[in-house]
Amino acid sequence: MMLIEETAPAAEALPVAALRGHLRLAQGFDGPDDAAEATALAGFLRAAIATIEGRTGKVLLKRRFRMQLDDWRDRLGQSLPLAPVHSVERIEIDDGAGTVTVLPAESWRLVRDAQRPIILPAGVILPNVPRLGFVTVTFTAGFGDSWADVPADLAQAVILLAARYYDDRGGDSARHALPFGVSALIEKWRAVRTLAGRGSREWR
Repeated sequence: MMLIEETAPAAEALPVAALRGHLRLAQGFDGPDDAAEATALAGFLRAAIATIEGRTGKVLLKRRFRMQLDDWRDRLGQSLPLAPVHSVERIEIDDGAGTVTVLPAESWRLVRDAQRPIILPAGVILPNVPRLGFVTVTFTAGFGDSWADVPADLAQAVILLAARYYDDRGGDSARHALPFGVSALIEKWRAVRTLAGRGSREWR
């Protein structure tokens, strides 16, 4: 499986003000409110969001992804590796020789599940993928467009982790293990996920 993030979280959606306030309260941070500071804090937030999303499989801010598989994992239904999935925009099958077929929207349906969204065939099974071909699924996932849409515990975990990254800037020790408070906040969101595609396996 190859998963590509086609769009990034909008800069204005990042909780820079919340992180600045947290750092001022906990660390006595009161640097100048300028573009350089905002850019640096946004970088720590993006790193923290990526870490939380990687540990939970939950997309915090809505954006578009493209998943490419060399075959369906199960032709009775293909699970998606991220949640919550807002919509599936397009499913294409490439025969490996340059011919691309877009599957009609009426030939499949999306089951929105908080842990494991799945694409089900409208009929019995999903269409065949040629031996040398591949299937590409383009979908949008995320809790919402603004930070207010992110569940409170996940939002707080991001702020705490971004603050840790700020405190430990200049070293990389903090990036190898999550602080206990962050782990506790995200624990209920962690789920065993099934990677999609031939040769995949379950993982945490």
